[in-house]
Amino acid sequence: MLRPAICFLRIATMWCAMSVFVAAHAAGTDGAPASEYPVKPIRIVVGFSPGGGGDIVARIVAQKLSENLKQSMIVDNRPGAGGSIGAAFVARSAPDGYTLLVVTSSYAVIPSLYKELSFDPIRDLAAVSLIAEAPLLVVVHPSLPVHAIRELIAFAKARPGQLNYASGGSGTSGNLAGELFKSLAGVNIVHVPYKGAGPALVDVISGQVHMNFVSMLSSLPHVKSGKLRALAVTGVKRSAALPQLPTVAEAGVKGYRRTTWYGVLAPAHTPAAIINKLSRETAKAVNSPDIRQRFMTDGAEPEGGTPKEFHDYLVSEIALARKIIEQAGVPK
Repeated sequence: MLRPAICFLRIATMWCAMSVFVAAHAAGTDGAPASEYPVKPIRIVVGFSPGGGGDIVARIVAQKLSENLKQSMIVDNRPGAGGSIGAAFVARSAPDGYTLLVVTSSYAVIPSLYKELSFDPIRDLAAVSLIAEAPLLVVVHPSLPVHAIRELIAFAKARPGQLNYASGGSGTSGNLAGELFKSLAGVNIVHVPYKGAGPALVDVISGQVHMNFVSMLSSLPHVKSGKLRALAVTGVKRSAALPQLPTVAEAGVKGYRRTTWYGVLAPAHTPAAIINKLSRETAKAVNSPDIRQRFMTDGAEPEGGTPKEFHDYLVSEIALARKIIEQAGVPK
């Protein structure tokens, strides 16, 4: 008479154990509550090659997050297709907070340039936090006989199609900045796309390519060493890092303005508690005195902010990028 009861008790116990196991795995954090996150290393994917602005920012922030969260951060470079290869990888990853994506402003052009995307840049990735914003530098190889934007324009107009500029790939910040410059200045300069801003910068430094519209974070050391000559900054105001340089608009290209920004995304459906924790920790990291000073010295303005603020910013940047692409005739 006791056996059915014992059997039922065993089945009930097994069922409860299975329910706990399933619930723990469904939470996506190895059973740990969000308050204990992270309990294992976090992978930070960068959709560009090492050495570019996005890679540098990711490594700076990863180091500080690792210190603050007491957990390893692994930077994983997955370059190609304007950053969309890395973004697609993260979009397919488990929404548990252990795979993140550091993006640059190039992310905003993906919907306009890549029609066959395997993911939706807004729907399939969740905004975490804006990291920093910075103008680009217009740099040339020192062998080019120009020292100002007006001289560059005159030199290019006298040699249509003979000058070239490098970028980290079609649709990247450098590409959009270059195409907008060509359109507003009325010059014919050939675009040379690379798989990442790092390789593009290397070839400008070596003299294989004439010029670049490039992140201050990656190019400023080479400007200071004399390997590159900076002509102007692309923002609306001069940079504190190089206050002697005019903006492109100041130098004669009326209406010109382009900046680059960096942010953190996570797979969609990552628990809100984890997203919010990551957002707070990112803001804390970028506004810590040492990181803030490094960003400011390199010409970037530390940001931060809520996931909602970064989401709204992304939506507006995607709309703005679409407008620039159409006006400048960037090839798709």
